[in-house]
Order: sequence, then structure tokens, then C-alpha cells
Amino acid sequence: MTHNANLASVLRDRYEPALDRPFLRVPGENTRTYRDMDTRAAVFAAALSETGVRPGDRVVVQVEKSPDAIALYLACLRGGFVYVPLNPAYTPAEVAYFVSDAEPAALVHRPAADASLVDAAKAAHVGAVLTLGNDGDGSLGQIEAEPDHDIVRRHDEDLAAVLYTSGTTGRSKGAMLTHRSLRVNAFALHEVWGFVPGDVLLHILPIFHVHGLFVAMHCAMLNGSEVIFCRRFDPATVTSMLSDATVMMGVPTHYGRLLDHPDLDADHCRNIRLFTSGSAPLSETVFAGFTDRTGHAIVERYGMTEVGILTSNPLAGDRIAGTVGYPLPGVDIRVVHNGTIAAPATIGTVETRGDNMFSGYWRRPDETASELTDDGWFRTGDLGSLDADGRLTLVGRSADLIISGGLNVYPKEVERCLDNCESVAESAVVGVADVDLGETVVAYVVPESGATISVPDLTAACHATLARFKHPRRIVVVDELPRNAMGKVQKAALRAEPIATTEE
Repeated sequence: MTHNANLASVLRDRYEPALDRPFLRVPGENTRTYRDMDTRAAVFAAALSETGVRPGDRVVVQVEKSPDAIALYLACLRGGFVYVPLNPAYTPAEVAYFVSDAEPAALVHRPAADASLVDAAKAAHVGAVLTLGNDGDGSLGQIEAEPDHDIVRRHDEDLAAVLYTSGTTGRSKGAMLTHRSLRVNAFALHEVWGFVPGDVLLHILPIFHVHGLFVAMHCAMLNGSEVIFCRRFDPATVTSMLSDATVMMGVPTHYGRLLDHPDLDADHCRNIRLFTSGSAPLSETVFAGFTDRTGHAIVERYGMTEVGILTSNPLAGDRIAGTVGYPLPGVDIRVVHNGTIAAPATIGTVETRGDNMFSGYWRRPDETASELTDDGWFRTGDLGSLDADGRLTLVGRSADLIISGGLNVYPKEVERCLDNCESVAESAVVGVADVDLGETVVAYVVPESGATISVPDLTAACHATLARFKHPRRIVVVDELPRNAMGKVQKAALRAEPIATTEE
């Protein structure tokens, strides 16, 4: 093989002309150039090799967002190691599960981590337990090793990363992502979102997930772009930095909180050419509110850990609230209803295929097989419909489908009705076990800041808009909805909530 399929090699070829230009600009700190980060990655790759990590070995990483965390990711790519990022919020007990499942050669954690985390790593016979702090501190950077500027040769099908699913439907599984799957998705996004020289990315996402690490960072590196690298999301800081950027990627929660900030206006967004949203559904209320305040229509897209980004609303063309757009280049999408390809506008299960797909779940061949059709399509578990022109609209997860009295209730339809009501910031609809109907519809609604919700008014709106079997039997007013780190509403948690105090 003459071509090195290692993603690190592909990225470096693209950002090499920008080596002496700014890469990561952390507000209030020194800016790191591409050369700075390239060298730091070479140091970390050599350090990991010095501890015995070899190509194909897993490296489990639980650290805070920092420039060094990006350097560590690049180090794992260039060394041929398999990068396994974990949410910093996970407890030692949770990390112990991932360590035992991934069987890594190294664990890199925060210097202040609980001692039980080290004990768990030792119990799992992890060869190297290292630390990496927020400001260049930690034992990883103290290992004496000459920078390794070589990039290990990899094949398309070799693993680049294992990302554990959020576990909303059960125990987390490790999705195996190859150098090819990450590469083709990165190039497709770079194309459809129209990255051009001079683009500056405002990065406000966590980096233990597909969205912040792969979608955002890969697009920036393919473009040699400067990245305004916010360690955490703060509405005031982000609003003040918007005028320095041309692209921002966020989740619906980010846009909702920016709308709550009084300084957000069109002038702050004067240089932005692209706002994208994903990882959770964007409400039509937030979409419209953001457009009114800034003059920008957010580009909503759709993806998941196993397949990266599948669809996007167009850069040039109508961006329709409540839809997630068209398949990316190289991505096939179909909707299946009752075992056959669904007609346009018919709701069914969304399935996909393409080189962007994962290669399976880590050491779980049976679960991998159960998610694939006989002809090789991946069952996403999402419900949706395709328009005649191929635009995809999602209505929820198949696991969230409510069957009440034998009739299907799609939560998104009820949520859309509630979200359009006065004083409602957002809502979530779930099915709760019912002796008579099998399941009954329960709605949780969050009021807008400073507003008071009238439950009778919401009930009246549902009666006027929805068939009777779709009406919420209970409407619960809450301060906020439970979410995971990427902003997805945790409906399993809502279904488990006691509802004795709900309002009819």
C-alpha cells in the first residue's frame, strides 16, 4: 500500500500550509499555532509509545477540554492507537466499566481524579496510568521522549476510535470508527458546509463526543482554520466572540441560552456565515427566535455516534424548521414501514448505509448483527419520513413511540403543538404505562424565563390541533428537562419520574 490512510496523515497534509498560522485561540490565553499542536502531538505519541502502547491498542481518555486534549487525540491518531474518549462527568465506577470493556493499554485521566479510578485501572491490568491537566501539567507530558513526527501507516478499515454510545437504551456499547469512516464524513461536511480560506470556527462543544471532536475539529483542520476554543460554554463570552468568527456549531440548548442573553443581536453575528445545530432536535420556536434576533437561519443536521453526520439542511436553499435536510454525499437514506420501503411522507424507521458507517460494536458481534439489515443497512432506531425530494423529517426514536389504545402517538407531533403555545420554552412527551390503554401520553413543559404556563390553555391547544388519542392525559410543568452532556433529553428519566403531582 503506497497511500497512508491514517487520518492524521490526511489532516496534516491539509493543514501543513497553515503550520505557522493560529490554530487554537483560547480566550484569555496564548494562541497555539498548528506547528505548536503538531509538535505537542508528536511528543505525546512518543510518550505513549515509551510506556508500551502499540498500534491497535486502545487509549482511554477522561480529561477536561483543553488544547492538550486535542494534541492527545492527534497523538493517538499518528501513533495508530485507538482513541477512546470518556465524558469527564463519569464517576470512577462508570469509568471502571469502560476500562474493563475496552481493555486499554493506557488510561489518561485528570490529575485530581479519585484514587478509586487508579484502582479500577490496576484491576483491569491497564499497562500505563497517566495524567493530563488543563494547563500542560500531568505525568504524560513529563515522560522523556524525543518527539515522534512519523505517522504510523494505517489501512482504511483500521480503527481510529471507539466511542461509547450514550446508553439511553441500555448499557453503553463501543462504536468502532475507522480511519475511512471518519475521513469520508469529514470531507463530506467540509464540502456541504462550504468551508473556505479565512473561515474561523467558534468552538463551544465538549470534545469527548462526535460533534465537538470529529465534526467540528476535523472540518477546521481540513481547512487550516483558526479555532476560537472555549473551554466551556458561557453565553456572555460566546456572544462577545461571535464577531470574530464565521462558523459556529452548537446544540439546541446553546441557542436557547444565547437567546436569553440580552446582547445577542445581528451586529454581533455580522461575520457569521454558518450556524449549525445537532445532537438533539431544534424546536421551531428557537429556530424562529434566533432568526428574528440575528438574521440567521440555523442549519439543522442529523447524525449519531455510529455513522457520524448523515443529513444536513442546505447551505444554499431553504432551511426548514423541524427538518434535518438531505443526505450528505456518499450517504444513502431510506425509510422502512412494515418491512417495505416507505412512500414519501410515510413515517417509518430510518436506515442508512455508506462508507461513513462504523465497523460494529466493540466485541459485540451479536448486537452489531441485530442493528444491520440483511442487505447491509444500519437501523438508526429513529422514526421519520422522506419528502418526495428526499428531505428527511424526524419524529422521534422508535423506543419513544407511544402506543395508546393500539394507536401510534409520535411524541414530536405533540411536542410541536406544545412548543408553539405561549410561554412554553420547550417540552418533552413520553408514554407511561396505563392499565386501560397500555400507555398514556404525559407531557413535561418548561416555561419561558419569567413566564407562567397555563395548563388549561395548553390542553385547549392540544384539543384544537391533535386527534383525541394524542392528547396528553397529564401535563407537568418543570423548571428544566433532564439532558445528557450533548443536550439530548433523557426521556427514560422522565418515564421513571413519579407523576402523582402532575396537573391534568
